[in-house]
Amino acid sequence: MELRQTKIVATLGPATDSDHEMQRIIEKGLNVVRVNLSHGKHDDHRKRIALVRKHAALLNKPVGILADLQGPKIRISRFKDGKINLQEGKEFKLDVDMDESAGTKKRVGVTYKNLPRDAKLGDILVVDDGNIVLKVTEVLDPVITTEVLVGGELSDSKGINRQGGGLTAESLTPKDHQDIRFAGEIDVDYMAVSFVRNAVDVNIARELLLATGCEGGIVSKIERVEAVENFDEIVEASDGVMIARGDLAVEIGDAQLPGVQKRLIKAARNRNRFVITATQMMTSMVTSTTPTRAEVLDVANAVLDGTDSIMLSQESAIGKHPAKVVAAVNRICRGSESTDRTMDRVERADDQFSGTEEAVGMAAMYTARHYDITAILSLTESGSTAKWLSQSLSGIPIYALTSHASTQRRVTMFRGVHPVDFEMNEDSDIAIEHQAVSEFLDRGIIKKGDILIVTRGEVTGIKGGTNTMKIITV
Repeated sequence: MELRQTKIVATLGPATDSDHEMQRIIEKGLNVVRVNLSHGKHDDHRKRIALVRKHAALLNKPVGILADLQGPKIRISRFKDGKINLQEGKEFKLDVDMDESAGTKKRVGVTYKNLPRDAKLGDILVVDDGNIVLKVTEVLDPVITTEVLVGGELSDSKGINRQGGGLTAESLTPKDHQDIRFAGEIDVDYMAVSFVRNAVDVNIARELLLATGCEGGIVSKIERVEAVENFDEIVEASDGVMIARGDLAVEIGDAQLPGVQKRLIKAARNRNRFVITATQMMTSMVTSTTPTRAEVLDVANAVLDGTDSIMLSQESAIGKHPAKVVAAVNRICRGSESTDRTMDRVERADDQFSGTEEAVGMAAMYTARHYDITAILSLTESGSTAKWLSQSLSGIPIYALTSHASTQRRVTMFRGVHPVDFEMNEDSDIAIEHQAVSEFLDRGIIKKGDILIVTRGEVTGIKGGTNTMKIITV
């Protein structure tokens, strides 16, 4: 059966807490789980990760783990009665010194104490992902007075963004520092950093995670105007990026989002960084058993743009049908991939290769473009050669052969790359690449007459040692 190329990331939550549901979502095509550290306690997350690892082992399928930091999410505080109704044209005040549970229809507290320093006369503040819009009419610290431009119901703890960006909140909060230590404790494969502004934010997060002894990759969430402006330096400092379309759309405007999404996906892939497309991919399936046509097209467009992964949030965490959502994304991705079989070319122009692995990867991609290749077998220690190979949107399956469980989990994020547990016998008289071919024949993955590309290092056991490409006819 033809393999799906695009990967599926699903957020864990109460809806996935049973053995039955966890088994089903993995069987339906889940590749990576997201632990949302904005909600829940560490003990809850430990139990969920244990459940994932249990069923991944039972099903003999590597599943990656992505921990997602909360970051400086700026929120209003709480109302006395739980919610209010704001009327267009009325005055409403944000008071950073107000008691966190004393909100009224006239004013409410704010979690971000520096908001009066950042806000200016005429600024547009967007609350609850755009459902409420406020215009700043006066700033007298600690109070920001606003006019309601778009009213409606407003409940506790909704997020605030400044249209156009510019809030100075640090990317890593004290809570994030605690959560990074927890991420290291559970040995995550990736850690997502929220509200990244520049490469410095990424580097600090990486250093903090490494200090725990965890070597998980860093995913930068693109959700600020500053992140779009500094995208080149951010992507260079990261292992991958997440296009977090909720807050990003609020800051740049929803009309700008489609073009920015396409541009960022292309720019990241050209730099050999994976991309996760996230937020409201299949929102209707929180309650519905089928997606809307608009959601189908949204997922399909992200696939055709070249995203590595599609991410589910509340659809899997609190939705009524987690397994059906994963199955639907699986189906849409397969259909989208089958409509365009052309090879995506990563143009190098006059750029120099960064090292031997990239040179071998680019050579393999070029060969695959011009030869009848059935599959690519990448014998790898770290998965980095497989990542280079995944730049090619050819539909040709790339198998990452490794005995390292951490590498098998890491490559679950790369488009078109499929991990295979493979233990080479270095004492055998049979060449390692022929051992691999023999095992693939035994598993029924390939057949006689197939033409394969095999990449490997001449010296085994060395990360970054890939220096050989062979073409083998089975």
